[in-house]
Amino acid sequence: MKHLFDELSYSVSKITTQKYSTSFSLGILALKPAIRKAIYAIYGYVRLADEIVDSFHDYDKSKLLNRLKMETENALSEKISLNPILQSFQETVHKYAMDKNLIDQFLHSMEMDLQQVDYNYELYKEYIFGSAEVVGLMCLQVFTNGNNEKYEELKPYAMKLGSAFQKINFLRDLKDDYQILGRTYFPNIDMNVFDNAVKSEIETEIEEEFKEALIGIKKLPSSSIFGVYLAYKYYWSLFKKIKRKSSKEILNNRVRIHNSEKAYVALTSYVRYKTAFL
Repeated sequence: MKHLFDELSYSVSKITTQKYSTSFSLGILALKPAIRKAIYAIYGYVRLADEIVDSFHDYDKSKLLNRLKMETENALSEKISLNPILQSFQETVHKYAMDKNLIDQFLHSMEMDLQQVDYNYELYKEYIFGSAEVVGLMCLQVFTNGNNEKYEELKPYAMKLGSAFQKINFLRDLKDDYQILGRTYFPNIDMNVFDNAVKSEIETEIEEEFKEALIGIKKLPSSSIFGVYLAYKYYWSLFKKIKRKSSKEILNNRVRIHNSEKAYVALTSYVRYKTAFL
């Protein structure tokens, strides 16, 4: 009856996704049913690691992250885990022959969050690659399902999309990252002089990545194109909202997209998808 445990494991990853991100949950619902479980499994795993470094302040984060690394290695080698999130993740890794280096790079970036890193441009690129771009590549391996030629073609676009999403997260979470966690990801920026000019420079970089990512989204298989496009549009809406705020405003308040706004984005995105993508 192991299939019951497997079903439970994917359910836990799904609930984890729904609890932490309504945007990604809705995006996943827009994927074809056959691949939804795998994307829930990926999100559940990366959220687990992210929570360790971001939220577990009363515990030894380094010890917990090392434990997760060890349990990940065991789950991948033994092809089973008693941790439901790890169980669904290892199954997904094996089913889609995911590159183990992507997982290692992700965990490396999580380790970077345990330290006070003075980010220069190279470290900034390294962190974004491991924390966001590789997650996009894991998802892309699910979307392309063994088609290595398609994967290699779409790889640069998936990385751009992951990078754009992460940089928007940085802007959205600027207040908490800086004031609570003591982190500043943007390179060579003194947060004491974070002004509209600096904010505008970052936004220009994000806009360019969005433009490139959209080219790749249009080339995705039919099973994933609308789900990824919907996530893209959610983040684009968040980005536009951030752009309308001053540097002072985003330093003092976290910008959010309310559920009514998300519903509107979903409707308009579907219309756009039907008219421009098909």
